[in-house]
Amino acid sequence: MGDSSDSVSVDMETISVAGKEHLVKTGRGYVSVAVFGDQDKPALITYPDLALNYMSCFQGVFYCPEAFSLLLHNFCIYHISPPGHELGAAVMSLDDPVLSVDDLADQIVEVLDYFRLGKVMCMGVTAGAYILTLFAIKYTQRVMGLILVSPLCKAPSWTEWLCNKVMTNLLYFCGMCTLVKELLLLRYFSKEVRGSVEVPESDVVQACRRLLGERQSPNVLRLLEAINERPDITQGLRKLKCRSLIFVGESSPFHSEALHMTSKLDRRFSALVEVQACGSMVTEEQPDAMLIPLEYFLMGFGFYRPSQCNVSPRSPLSPTSISPELFSPESMGLKLKPIKTRFSEEV
Repeated sequence: MGDSSDSVSVDMETISVAGKEHLVKTGRGYVSVAVFGDQDKPALITYPDLALNYMSCFQGVFYCPEAFSLLLHNFCIYHISPPGHELGAAVMSLDDPVLSVDDLADQIVEVLDYFRLGKVMCMGVTAGAYILTLFAIKYTQRVMGLILVSPLCKAPSWTEWLCNKVMTNLLYFCGMCTLVKELLLLRYFSKEVRGSVEVPESDVVQACRRLLGERQSPNVLRLLEAINERPDITQGLRKLKCRSLIFVGESSPFHSEALHMTSKLDRRFSALVEVQACGSMVTEEQPDAMLIPLEYFLMGFGFYRPSQCNVSPRSPLSPTSISPELFSPESMGLKLKPIKTRFSEEV
């Protein structure tokens, strides 16, 4: 990207970015998995939020040059799409099984077995974070670490349950109509990027709106019903012995849920990063805010940024804006403390 000191140098030729789609048959139906990178490397699996897939949920963080250099250098990425949410998905057949959140978690272990994967790093957003956390509770030995973005762990509140019921009825009778899209965008993004009468909505929101229009409403309805009937898994969080890094936007409707989850995780192995002026989908709205916490979190596993890559001061996270605790040996090694770290958009 040039020779200036404030740029990131990434040799794009040395890292394979060509993804390959796999349709994996499981005991609970087929699952689409997009694989990026060298399959000899450790695995990082992702799971998106409701009505999204990897293109609409993780493109921001994975296409950010700094994150690209960090993640693709160290991992092979396995993007798991919820059933019927993959690119170009057809309407699911009435003969396809109706899955619960437990079924979705169990599908993941079948995907790992298909690719002959052992322990994996997991990254999920909201509903996807819940499913990966449930997977980690059920299959503790298969999880190396959890990177959770605006996660859920409790059963739906009355407010969320009612909103989901409204969306369920709209999806059933009207399909992916304008109102459903607006409710989903409220779920994903802060008001700063959703726009107003005076300020147009941001490019990332416009792109997400277009991608939502490509979703098959019956498929989204199935996942929404599973998420709306999810049980509280708070009691299982203490079973987790893997390290966990939680991101949450301060404008996320699930902000309090993320704080609750952090309070229930083992304090020795978890850390919290709050991002100001950001909604639930930090991966798309403020992916730069994830870079330095991710880098220090992964250092604890022995993963490093390639030597030719430099951290860009473009990021809203300069070293001076991060709690000194994040640089402690515990954060970089065996023990992660729960940290309430706030970042503003000002550099």
